[in-house]
Amino acid sequence: MLGLKLPTDPRWVNIVEKNIEEILTDHAYCEQKATSMAISIIVRFPEYTELVQEMTALVKEEISHFKMVHDKIIARGWVLGRERKDEYVIELMKFFPKGGSRNDQLIKKLLYAALIEARSCERFRLLSEKIQDKELAEFYKNLMVSEANHYTMFLGFARKYGDRKKVDQQWQDLLEYEAEIMKNLGKKETIHG
Repeated sequence: MLGLKLPTDPRWVNIVEKNIEEILTDHAYCEQKATSMAISIIVRFPEYTELVQEMTALVKEEISHFKMVHDKIIARGWVLGRERKDEYVIELMKFFPKGGSRNDQLIKKLLYAALIEARSCERFRLLSEKIQDKELAEFYKNLMVSEANHYTMFLGFARKYGDRKKVDQQWQDLLEYEAEIMKNLGKKETIHG
């Protein structure tokens, strides 16, 4: 369903289990960045009324996810660590050339968002199925559904606002590029890395 070209090695969960505090901190910041991204779409593309409505709802959902993750950190007696660079997103954002029309910029942003959500969904599925911590397994199972909905929403908007054939080709090209990135990741206790 997600279309990812390279699945995450299931052994990634073993890395995560060695440092739950680290994955929760990274996850919290992923939710915060998703909130910021939705706000940036509202600010940059206010003329897309339907998109603005969906992004407003997404802001509320993502910030509630941040709070849920932060609450898990607190419940375990930890504090939120400092933000880390997301190597995955940094590399992913190199795919499309900068510039282009406003519409081209919107399509690129939507495709990036769709792919990040798809990869998050895939990682959350792995955690829900493989992690030994039953509380976290259930937590990630519930979030997995949400990420899948976000992925389809972003991809749907890209197809709605762009030329469908061109957008589908860009999507396939981006998926291929992402698979190459993933060959060098999956060795850290981070959501994407």
